[in-house]
Amino acid sequence: MDASESSRLSDGIDAPLWMFWKRRRYIVVLMAFLGFLNMYTTRANLSVAIVAMTENRTVVQPDGSVIQIQEFDWSSTVQGYVLSSFFYGYLVAHLPAGILANKFGATNMIGTGIGVTSVLALLTPLAARAGVGYLIATRILQGMSQGVINPCMHTVWSRWAPPSERSRMVLLAFAGVFVGTILAMLLSGVIASAWRWEGVFYIFGACSFVWFVAWFLFIRKSPEEDRFITPMEKRFILQSLGCVEGHQKIKHPWKGILTSKAVYAIIIANFCQNWGFYNMLTQLPSFLKDAFKFSVQTSGFVAAIPYFAMALTLSLAGYLADWFQIKGILTTTQVRRNFTCGSFLTQAIFMVTGVLLLETVPTVACITIAIAMGAFAWSGYAVNQLDLSPKSAGLLAGMSNSLGTVGGIVSPIVTGYLTKNHTGEEWTTVFYILSGIYLFGVVVYWFCASGELQPWSIEMQERREKQGYENKASVQDYTRSFYSRIT
Repeated sequence: MDASESSRLSDGIDAPLWMFWKRRRYIVVLMAFLGFLNMYTTRANLSVAIVAMTENRTVVQPDGSVIQIQEFDWSSTVQGYVLSSFFYGYLVAHLPAGILANKFGATNMIGTGIGVTSVLALLTPLAARAGVGYLIATRILQGMSQGVINPCMHTVWSRWAPPSERSRMVLLAFAGVFVGTILAMLLSGVIASAWRWEGVFYIFGACSFVWFVAWFLFIRKSPEEDRFITPMEKRFILQSLGCVEGHQKIKHPWKGILTSKAVYAIIIANFCQNWGFYNMLTQLPSFLKDAFKFSVQTSGFVAAIPYFAMALTLSLAGYLADWFQIKGILTTTQVRRNFTCGSFLTQAIFMVTGVLLLETVPTVACITIAIAMGAFAWSGYAVNQLDLSPKSAGLLAGMSNSLGTVGGIVSPIVTGYLTKNHTGEEWTTVFYILSGIYLFGVVVYWFCASGELQPWSIEMQERREKQGYENKASVQDYTRSFYSRIT
């Protein structure tokens, strides 16, 4: 069932959508939002904390002399490896995530992933003092624990999100990514100044643990298993998704997936967006410090501005994506293609403009616009897996996020090598590379993407089987009727 057909069904709840607490599917959205928020506070906090960890501190010696020392004397190259280490684990965990979701339950994997992340966040100060190798190992493990979450969340949406609300629900939840990033950027500098850098990891780790407990208390993997959902809402979701109550083991169409250019379009788009997004997520505070000599606290505040703009833009992008489809103005393919490619092109233009100007206000404004426009890409390629094959969406998300994460691994390392002297000119090269990668994504996604249910999908196979049974039954009925007339 497509978005326009789904929009004609009713969940029987006499309340506007903004009264989310009356609909169980939007309670799932709220908890997913808070889950993504906690994911990114524990992921992005190191970007600000590492500035505090490596800056010069004034120390008074026993003889009364004053010296400037660093608690952690790490070069920009070492910092690049520390910041990128998270993504090594993130990459590895994505590949089996879709399979694990089907085996152990997507909601169980999501809750466990953030629970493990919270414990590792609390252990981060201890690991850092033990040595840079221990810190890198801790971040790799955090990446592994968070790597299962995105693919598993796609499995959750395949069971909870009606097509007419799919973009909106996914992107409302995904806004937690940017709110979490904002909080990490804003509060990490304040916390580090007030309670030293260790407090950054203790506070965000504790908050994540609270969410972990709440998730297992309130969320179930599907409407069939949720005892608080109304019968009307449950029937609405199942009818919208073309489901019947019950469970079946999913056998993924590997040949179709591995030979689909639409799947590779998502992977390439994911790589390009991750290169830019994670480059800014991990390196923007350092760029502001190098280019404009900002303090740790100021860098954190200014670095939060683009993500605040992106969080606001995300809700608009999700609403527009659904609206264009429901009204029949654009097909699903056109929405995914126009939103993704338009976003990438705009980001490329404003990133280059910002670094060419290299003035505080214009540069921050250009970076803010560029990152905010990334929200439209999320309503394009990031939900595209659900269009191609909802029942394989978790697996497709795992594949695309895993291979796309290579951008998140490589970009901080490349930036570390290119900015050894911490000059504005070195950062110009970083932004040129970033913009070129966005343009590459525009070309690939425009010509290869699709928003249609694929011929190889499980859903299409089921339709063909059903059609075959119906045709066979029709022939049998005709044969019986024919023989009854001649005998």
